[in-house]
Amino acid sequence: NTSIVWDPVTGPGQRHDKRQLVPFGEYLPMRTIVTALSPYAAQAGNFTPGQGNGVLDLAGVHVAVATCYEVAFDSLLTDSVRAGAQLIAVPTNNATFGRTNMTYQQLAMSRVRAVEHGRSVVVSATSGVSAVIDARGEVVERTELFTPAAVVTEVSLSTTLTPATITGSVPEWIAATGAGAALAFSLLRRPRSITPNPANYYVA
Repeated sequence: NTSIVWDPVTGPGQRHDKRQLVPFGEYLPMRTIVTALSPYAAQAGNFTPGQGNGVLDLAGVHVAVATCYEVAFDSLLTDSVRAGAQLIAVPTNNATFGRTNMTYQQLAMSRVRAVEHGRSVVVSATSGVSAVIDARGEVVERTELFTPAAVVTEVSLSTTLTPATITGSVPEWIAATGAGAALAFSLLRRPRSITPNPANYYVA
């Protein structure tokens, strides 16, 4: 869960610790209560989330790091790109996913982030699929699952902020608020039920 910038002369430098941990895998919500209910719960990880904006300086290039599951959270990379990230890196270990579609879902999320922030994305998966994605979301290079491979290619860097990066989750909140207001209005406007008055009926 840690990415380290390694200089060939000076050795380890900056590091990024995963900020968004996987519940029930890397940490256990309400750990004290759950472990009291079941001794097996103690086998769950007890990791500590990292801090900071997730940006590493790699030979003068500012790289946003989204470790594995973090790529699913748009707010994390929004913070990183706003902090100056020119490129996005997604290091991940997908071996536990086997040959299921989970790996490809994660790749699709990475493509969304590329378009969202106008940044190239480099996905480095220990078991595949590794990929290079351009700022339009197109997969430029990719490897296969459980197949040894190496990819060398050039990627573009960008410092431009897209509308999605600038606004963040504001449009989502506006849409959610509007939907909630529309629902409340429709409920308030719903006609009340009227109890029939027997005196109004004529029985032959």
